[in-house]
Amino acid sequence: MQADQTATAPAPADPGFKLPEESASPQEPLPKTQSDTATRPVEVVPGAAAPVPATDTSSRDLAIGAAVFVVLLVVYFFVRNAYVHHLVVRRVAPSSAGSAGWLLFLGLAFLSAAAVLAIINASKFLTFAVTGPLVAVGLVALGAALFVGRR
Repeated sequence: MQADQTATAPAPADPGFKLPEESASPQEPLPKTQSDTATRPVEVVPGAAAPVPATDTSSRDLAIGAAVFVVLLVVYFFVRNAYVHHLVVRRVAPSSAGSAGWLLFLGLAFLSAAAVLAIINASKFLTFAVTGPLVAVGLVALGAALFVGRR
């Protein structure tokens, strides 16, 4: 019985996992990490400016712009009332004075909307498609306010 206990069990033929053998020189060369042009100097062409891309406007900038615009509208409302009062004192009919006052308010509001949008994000809003109509309507309304207020 002692002989059976001292005998060792036969080792399995396949251990199931083997580490790869390391060789002194790799069979495949390492990939190239630097291109041939990486060490050349950078060429700068004067006068070739890249177009500035339109950037997104943050909600913080939009909120500040909206607050400034609302404050301007409140100020313009008081300016409108003062203008109407001035026209009535000059003996302009109250209906014409009221119309001229509202046209003055609209003209100032459109011009300040164009200015606020241009200040918030000039690359996005300072285009002819956005600023042009705002300025055109504002100037026409201011001209109409002065014309209606003369009668």
